[in-house]
Amino acid sequence: MVASLNARAMLVSLVILLVLGGLWEALNQPPPASKQLTEYELMMGAADQQARVPPPSKVLAHAWKELSNPFYDAGPNDKGIGIQLAYSLYRVITGFVAAALVAIPLGFVIGMSPLMHRALNPFIQVLRPISPLAWMPLALFVIRDSEQSAIFVIFICSIWPMLINTAFGVANVRSDWVNVARTHELSQLQTAFQVILPAAAPTILTGMRISIGIAWLVIVAAEMLVGGTGIGYYVWNEWNNLDLNSVIFSILMIGIIGMLLDMALGTVAKLVEYEE
Repeated sequence: MVASLNARAMLVSLVILLVLGGLWEALNQPPPASKQLTEYELMMGAADQQARVPPPSKVLAHAWKELSNPFYDAGPNDKGIGIQLAYSLYRVITGFVAAALVAIPLGFVIGMSPLMHRALNPFIQVLRPISPLAWMPLALFVIRDSEQSAIFVIFICSIWPMLINTAFGVANVRSDWVNVARTHELSQLQTAFQVILPAAAPTILTGMRISIGIAWLVIVAAEMLVGGTGIGYYVWNEWNNLDLNSVIFSILMIGIIGMLLDMALGTVAKLVEYEE
């Protein structure tokens, strides 16, 4: 039943993709040859009005060319899409892991201690709404390294969903389970690892999925600001070169990588729920 539903869903998705791609292709065909533009029409920008977003056929041809050699390196401003994505993934994963190492233990402390929850909640509520990119100028000034600054911004944007979800999951573990652990004279550390962590794991992983999605969104904007390498810089550099084929291709790659990151954590979450 589930396999049949998945197959039908994939078929519907494919039909939608083909319809949208066909419409895009049809709407972006060049107009029929007409009389040569006069000097006045050129002055009024008629030539610019004929510029169009490239159709899917050209984007796919460009994608094939890029993916056939994704790791070429022809200089600072000419690197393959594979290299650019690798830089971005390195920054995202480094910042994300650093955030997890801070957020999950701190979330346990906040969730298990009403005192710490009340003491730290004002700081969380003040810092959480700040845009991650607002930290970039300060990070660049203090760290004085663009790559480390980008990783710091990923750390900042990743920490809050994991921290809040961990604290919520820990605080809402059934009290009778904790009481059973006390009855068996388990220490607080044993209770945290053997009772609370398994019970709160689905909520923690939900926070991690939210964090990785936000981190992947933010790295694109951060790399546009700091430049150098990364998929965000790649998009901005290709726009400056007026290469819309590369811009659209890179946008699609951003979406695909973001989907794969979410699917990876989603698979882990399903495994945890299954073991539960």
